[in-house]
Amino acid sequence: MAGCLAENKKVLTKGNYAIAQAAINAGCECYFGYPITPQSEIGEFMSKHMQDLGRGYVSAESEVAAINMVLGACSTGAKAMTSSSSCAVALMQEGLSYAASDELPIVLISVMRGGPGLGNIYPSQGDYNQATIGGGDGDYKLIVLAPASVQECVDLTYKAFYLAHKYKNPTVLLADGLLAQMMEPVEFGKYPYPEVDNSSWALTGAKGRPSRKIRSYGPTEEGQCIHIEHLFEKYKKIEENEVDFEEYMTEDADLIIVSFGSMSRVVKSAVKECRKKGLKVGAFRPISLYPFPSKRIAELAKSTKKFLVTEINMGQMVRDVRLAVNGAVPVEFLGKPVGAMLHVEDVMNEAERLMV
Repeated sequence: MAGCLAENKKVLTKGNYAIAQAAINAGCECYFGYPITPQSEIGEFMSKHMQDLGRGYVSAESEVAAINMVLGACSTGAKAMTSSSSCAVALMQEGLSYAASDELPIVLISVMRGGPGLGNIYPSQGDYNQATIGGGDGDYKLIVLAPASVQECVDLTYKAFYLAHKYKNPTVLLADGLLAQMMEPVEFGKYPYPEVDNSSWALTGAKGRPSRKIRSYGPTEEGQCIHIEHLFEKYKKIEENEVDFEEYMTEDADLIIVSFGSMSRVVKSAVKECRKKGLKVGAFRPISLYPFPSKRIAELAKSTKKFLVTEINMGQMVRDVRLAVNGAVPVEFLGKPVGAMLHVEDVMNEAERLMV
């Protein structure tokens, strides 16, 4: 196994190292990054092991440089990745928009910290909108996956590389400072997905074949419309085939608590405690934030009485839940902007209040 963390047995490691090792196992050929807490250990790990393996590693002069280096590498069909956090990912938005239009399989590890602005290094979920809506120009979408454990940091890093290449679309692993720094036992295993053939589009030299080009614009109105319509046909396929979520005790739930990422760990514990008190509470966790599991939430709205959305922000995913529920039942919100998680008791108390 490439890298330093053992295969096929459980290893105690922190989230950042797990992500980096998983990227190596997935066949990442190039890593370009710029250090920023709380994800700096990803670049640290890559700086040794990518060079030991004879793969590409560059500590870029800025986040803008890093995202454009990844863009260039991916245009050759390479598996390439960058990692960053919050205010630094904000600097990458133009590059991500270009990559979406160019249809390049960039993998971005985005480890959320407190914002807005420079903020601080404490865990947050304040970049949900940044990842799922985006800050670049034009009509485009990024695939976004949200792990809730260090094991899922591994599993979803594998999946991020696969989906990025399957759909030729930038893909984001959206974690947070808690997952990045916490340690849990994980098992890596082999990269479980088939390799995607990129020979039909990669820029690898034109000897013996017609030349190719990758560009992000159509020089005419008609050409640009055709290009964007093509992108949205692809997004439709992603929405039909790649929705991922977890349900817990939703079958008879009068209240369903929706959360993503590390917050869902607290929610699951709160649901267990509510059930001990005889309260019919369940949990729903979107794993793919785009494509968002709107259809399943709409189905659940027919059988439950109320939703509660919990996030470590001031209310971002709650908008997508309300759109999915479409007024069928009330959707309430519980959140805090940054720092320590909401406690199990906080979620329980709110659930009890809503069920009175």
